[in-house]
Amino acid sequence: MQGQSNFEIDQVSARILRILARNGRIPNQQLAAEVGLSPSACLRRVQDLERRGAIQGYRAVIAPAARAAGFTAYVTVGLARHSNEAQQAFERACLAAPQVRECHNITGSIEYLLRVEVRDLDAYRRFHTEVLGAFPQIATITTHVVMGSPKDERA
Repeated sequence: MQGQSNFEIDQVSARILRILARNGRIPNQQLAAEVGLSPSACLRRVQDLERRGAIQGYRAVIAPAARAAGFTAYVTVGLARHSNEAQQAFERACLAAPQVRECHNITGSIEYLLRVEVRDLDAYRRFHTEVLGAFPQIATITTHVVMGSPKDERA
């Protein structure tokens, strides 16, 4: 969970979280029946989980084709300078680039792992040149093209 807070979650709340992760639109009455609570007790638990930040939001999962994003790549980025300013500038550039669907600062020989979604290979080439190539602090870029996704539980 973002922020890495310690959540004390009992078994019933953990079951609520698992069900909501699969179906965030489940009616409260159905959720309550599945976890063995009254609808009012279930709603109070869900609201408490939201208030404490265990549930960070609800959203629709849009098919990449509906977003005209038929090409997905994971991109590793190494920075030439390992300063706070360089990292902040790179992160701002990622936030401004709609092609970057995820940006993770990671450990190891490189600093960032990106998930990039665009229409096709030509659109990726433009992103690589015009967005990543325009950032002077980048030392290395490695692209891993997604050929298929037999399991993807991102919501």
